[in-house]
Amino acid sequence: MKLKKLALGSALVLGAALTSVSSVAADKVRLATEGAWAPFNFIDSAGKPQGFDVDIAWALCAKMKADCEVVTQDWDGLIPGLKVRKFDAIIASMSITEERLKVVDFTNKYYSGGLRFLGLKGEAFNVADLKGKVIGAQRATLGAQYLEDNFADLATLKFYDNQDNVYLDLVSGRLDVVLSDELPTFDWLKTSGNGDKFEFKGDAFLKEDNIAIAVRKGDKLKNKLNKALDEILADGTYQKINAKYFPFSIY
Repeated sequence: MKLKKLALGSALVLGAALTSVSSVAADKVRLATEGAWAPFNFIDSAGKPQGFDVDIAWALCAKMKADCEVVTQDWDGLIPGLKVRKFDAIIASMSITEERLKVVDFTNKYYSGGLRFLGLKGEAFNVADLKGKVIGAQRATLGAQYLEDNFADLATLKFYDNQDNVYLDLVSGRLDVVLSDELPTFDWLKTSGNGDKFEFKGDAFLKEDNIAIAVRKGDKLKNKLNKALDEILADGTYQKINAKYFPFSIY
């Protein structure tokens, strides 16, 4: 009788152990995006994050066989939130910069972009004539940094918490021109009654700007994400997502 109880007890312990292993088999990964940078990340009518960044996140999670959650966070709180472990990675169209590399690690790029000015259709434009103008950009972006480095003593610079507010002030006439990432602006310029009144001014520049996923310093998640990224590039998954948002390759 004691032997049977022992065997039954062992079986129950083993079963519990197997159940425990099964329940933690998939990595739990929390990814953060901004939710205010269409078409890369935005909130849909149901309150859920959508966009190119989000689709790439889900594709990478599928390859990693990870149990993932995508959450939103204001732009200025993304890196601080990552550092205090509110989430495990940032996929929010974040450029790799020397300043950011001091505090986070980045994966390989998942797309490349560039900066471009935009203003009212038909208005003459010359970078040399921006002295005294009011120029807008989203705060803590490559565009904002470029303006601070090159126009701080020449023009009035206005920085905003998110790109939607940049566009609002441009439409209202409180800004003369805006400096923004070319790709999300490409989408906004097609919006009826707002963006379609404006156009790109001048050519794109800093097109070597690489966009990647940020993780905490030394986190092995970086290697897993890079492997998954290689896989979606190789099997056509990336290209399908690209084509959903743009008629040209952004990689």
